[in-house]
Amino acid sequence: MNSPWVHVPHLASHILGNMARSLSADWERMYHHPVYFAETFIDPTRFRGTCYRAANWVLMGHTTGRGKNDHSYKPNRTIKEVLGLPLTPRFRELLSQM
Repeated sequence: MNSPWVHVPHLASHILGNMARSLSADWERMYHHPVYFAETFIDPTRFRGTCYRAANWVLMGHTTGRGKNDHSYKPNRTIKEVLGLPLTPRFRELLSQM
């Protein structure tokens, strides 16, 4: 259903940008420590991740396709793309202090 009164160009990247601006403060309010870097996983067999790339998320690599509780050391699920977004310009320095 179209909403003719709503006009937001590039809505998906707009929402992702708003989320990125508030994520660290929201996380700190809830868990009492900030977040300096965000990551997400995209299944390239189903999605292209266009809205993430338009919002300046960077492709960092790919998963192994094994999952965190794998004991076979063989891929058993779709290999995902890993995208990341620094939430502060000093993220490297701040993460290295942890």
